[in-house]
Amino acid sequence: MQQTNSKKGGTTRWSNRFAYILAATGAAVGLGNIWKFPYITGENGGGAFVLVYLICILLIGIPVMMAEVAIGKYGRRTPGKSTSEVAKASGKPAFWGFVGWMGVISGYLILSFYVVITGWGLAYIFKAGAGDFGNGDPAAVQALFKGLTSNGWALLGWTSLVVIGTVLVIGKGVKAGLERAVSTLMPILFLLLLVLAGYAASEGDFAAALHFMFDPDFSKLTINGVVVALGHSFFTLSLASGIMIMYGAYLPEGVSIAKSSLWIAFFDTLVALIAGMAIYPIVFAHHLAPGAGPGLIFQTLPIAFGQMPGGRLVGVLFFIMLVFAAFTSALALIESSVAWLVEKRGFSRWGAAITAGLGIWLLSLGTIASVAELPIAQFAGTDFFSVLDYLTANILLPIGGLAIAVFTGWVANKSLIADMIDAPAVFKNWYPVIKFLAPVAILLVFLQLVGIINL
Repeated sequence: MQQTNSKKGGTTRWSNRFAYILAATGAAVGLGNIWKFPYITGENGGGAFVLVYLICILLIGIPVMMAEVAIGKYGRRTPGKSTSEVAKASGKPAFWGFVGWMGVISGYLILSFYVVITGWGLAYIFKAGAGDFGNGDPAAVQALFKGLTSNGWALLGWTSLVVIGTVLVIGKGVKAGLERAVSTLMPILFLLLLVLAGYAASEGDFAAALHFMFDPDFSKLTINGVVVALGHSFFTLSLASGIMIMYGAYLPEGVSIAKSSLWIAFFDTLVALIAGMAIYPIVFAHHLAPGAGPGLIFQTLPIAFGQMPGGRLVGVLFFIMLVFAAFTSALALIESSVAWLVEKRGFSRWGAAITAGLGIWLLSLGTIASVAELPIAQFAGTDFFSVLDYLTANILLPIGGLAIAVFTGWVANKSLIADMIDAPAVFKNWYPVIKFLAPVAILLVFLQLVGIINL
């Protein structure tokens, strides 16, 4: 795939504006929306947390997304190269390309454990269909999850299926593979989500869920909860992972970065909110804890699925939706590394996809060994997965986001970025946010996450 600077044109592009919005929404919508958002909302008091989260999406998430897409649109290459192109055009050293490379590395490392969790969801489609949730006995459901995660060979098999599926789609290219997959999967995902939310509304405690999510009680929200909301609003949009710069490189001419970013953020947030309304009515109707933590999806909801009428079918549909959401994000996370192998190393598209997929598969072995509690993954009182999760979520992503904001606001030529945004009124309000507000907010998140400050 030949990629060139925007002044020369000629790079692969999305077919149209809608295809780009759908692809970028697919990248953003993932485990963070359906797995993580419901349980962190439960842990942080519900409605007040949701309100702060929405404000953070608007004030921080969307501006940083616009910055990343603008860099990609100018460079028309992989994230590192696009950032270098913007730096050189701004009269700055090309080493600023490290800002883009940080994202690619972060995304690749995240994908190595993302495919393992996606494998859990894939396994649970069949477990739900086979009626393995039984009558929803908590001990039996917990044993079911423990049985899966302690079986290294089973985890390897499910993870391998996810990696193979990712390679088969991404190897076909941007339009025939990536675009076609998200164009098919995203509408199905939205439909499944609406069906599940409708079922939850009719069979669950919809009023309690509505009160919990949209009736703010700020007495339940701590300063740490505000920081969590800001961090999640940033991460849920797939920022600082190389995705939005890469997708910006494929942006068709004439597509508004501002308008399309608003639509992407809107759909991503909508999925998170509807996911909450599909989960909480069931949780409250069966007297389960909304703040059950990461186990909410795999250890708490199956209890409800085992007890409710039609729970087997609902469980199957839910985990199909979860896998679809995770798979579209997996495609986005691997695209930058595949494009780099094509651009820099001269690989064929299929060769690059297989090579990148093999690397992901090998890295995933560390997470599998950690989850299965194999001694080989244990070191220094922790495990490979915990270290990788902490490194990406608490170090690489916040620093990467901070670097994007600083690079766009302080290093890149202001007129160059304004030309990419191509909306003078929007740029006038956006530029101070990316230059001042976003760096300060992201820095506070980073310092809080690593324990340097305690707000």
